Amino acid sequence: MTRLSPARIALYVVSALVLVYLILPVLIIAPISFSSARFLTFPPPSFSLRWYQQYFANPAWMQATRVTLTLALLTVLIATPLGVAAAYAISQSKLRIMRIIHLALLLPLVVPIIIIAVGIFFVYARVGLVATMPGLVLANVMLGLPYVVISVLAGLQSFDPAQEMVARSLGMNRLRSFFAVTLPQIKSSVIAGGVFAFISAMDETIVALFISGGQYQPLTKRMFTALRDEIDPTIAAISTLMTAASFMLVLLASARQRRNS
Repeated sequence: MTRLSPARIALYVVSALVLVYLILPVLIIAPISFSSARFLTFPPPSFSLRWYQQYFANPAWMQATRVTLTLALLTVLIATPLGVAAAYAISQSKLRIMRIIHLALLLPLVVPIIIIAVGIFFVYARVGLVATMPGLVLANVMLGLPYVVISVLAGLQSFDPAQEMVARSLGMNRLRSFFAVTLPQIKSSVIAGGVFAFISAMDETIVALFISGGQYQPLTKRMFTALRDEIDPTIAAISTLMTAASFMLVLLASARQRRNS
């Protein structure tokens, strides 16, 4: 029987503590969402589905849910092909400008989100895109693109470009050879990038606070407003549903990628 070294034991302990720290908020919010109490209390005095019923019965929450799902789907439909095209161009080109473009596409992951939100707000205020669905979609496409680019680039690094060259030597043009040879082999990376773009659009809060309004308010902004006005356990129910949806999407993407690897 192999004995674990003290260093490895310490690594396991630290990793377990980090996981507990990350999961603990979910472990607290989920039981609160089933509480029968009028306010957020933990542990809940008794369990009830009243806050889930209130969420599904509230027209304002349902409108925000429709906006969020529409926004996330449109973000995926736009960001995924753009990200795939950008990643393919970056991987194929040897030009120095492509390195600059690559860095520019990753800027939303580096620049503080509050600075991005303020910049988007001032631009949108000039062109009339504040409190509009196109404005929300464009902003979230910009924030979701880095996830698609990173994921697809990782897939392209494990792909042999000689296979596409063979297809092109047999008469296919570059576009057709990409769809026939390259895309089927990197589709898991494309799906993973799309999933993370979807989750990013669904969970984005800071940008939504600046540029959304009226009938185009996603769930995150309405939740923030509700927290500011009154601490309502309905928010715990919505948070639990959003966390479960994000977790399931990541699990599905991970399972598909493992199946194709």
